[in-house]
Order: sequence, then structure tokens, then C-alpha cells
Amino acid sequence: MILSNTEIAGGLERGDFAIGPLAGDDPTCKPFNTSAVDLRLADEILALEPDAPSPIDLSRHNVAEMWSHHAKHFTITEDRPFQLKSGQLILAKTIEKVDFPIREGRPVYSARVEGRSSLARCGILVHFTAPTIHAGFSGTITLEITNMSPIHYLLHPGIFICQLIIEEVKGTPVVTDSQFRGQTRAAGRH
Repeated sequence: MILSNTEIAGGLERGDFAIGPLAGDDPTCKPFNTSAVDLRLADEILALEPDAPSPIDLSRHNVAEMWSHHAKHFTITEDRPFQLKSGQLILAKTIEKVDFPIREGRPVYSARVEGRSSLARCGILVHFTAPTIHAGFSGTITLEITNMSPIHYLLHPGIFICQLIIEEVKGTPVVTDSQFRGQTRAAGRH
């Protein structure tokens, strides 16, 4: 079941899950929509180097290792936005950290990160088939941003970049290991 804006606000207030720092806390205003909450772009961007070895054998290297060895880090500011070029894939993260704890006897939640229609209409995808935020996850959300448009766009820190749709999980899941749990950087845990 997808939570409404009032249910999201109630879940935050009860401590069922955490999202913060939010751009506002009134469920009738931004960043809340009727069934989602908008999240903002942080100031860290990773872009693959044009001279990265190709092909990279994914059976021998994990994804976080590939990005940490073959990407350039950018810190963007309002005065120095990132230019997302046509056809480019980058990793970025949200300002907001989320926490979806698994606690016996309490409701359990997970979420999906989705693009915003205003960016999709520009040809910008903010997650490239990896929308699930699993129950038990805590950290910032990494976004796989791709520009499918023939033109370039400037990305500023703090823009509303995606929306989080929260769902209640039926039953208490068994905790499994995840290479991304606790991440605070776009490429992984570090």
C-alpha cells in the first residue's frame, strides 16, 4: 500500500521511518505531494572518466569499485552547477538521508525513488532501473542520472530531483547484507 502525504507525515512523527533534512514539514506543501515526498540533489556528482577502460568486466569488479577507480568527483555549488551532457550517465545523491528500520512488532516500510515528470519531459532519467529502497536501508539515496535529450542541462545543488514513494511491507523481513546499506557517498559506503 502506498502512503499518502498525511500518512508519510504521521510515519515521520511516530518514528516509523526517517527522511531528513526535509525542505519542509507541512504535508500540504512542498516537498510533499499527495502520495510522495520530493527529495533534493546534494552537491556531490561522480562522472565516469572519458578514458575509463572499456570494456570493464563486471564479473571481476564490483560496481562501487568501478566508480571509485574510473570516475571524477565534482562538488557543485549554486555558482558552479554541473553540466549534464547529452547521453551522459552520472551518479549523484540526495541531500536527505532516509532510514527504514526493521523492528519486530512495528510496521515496516520500504520505498521507491521515482523521477519527476518535469525532468522526464526534459529527457532526464534520475534512476536507471534501480528504484527500490529496501526495508532496513539507511543512508542517502544514490541516483543514476542519465540525459537522454540532445541538449545539455545544468544541475544545481538543492533542486528537487526525485520523489520518494513509501510503501508498507507485509510481514517482518529477514535482514540480508547489502553493499550499499549505510552509504553516505554516491559510489557506496565511504
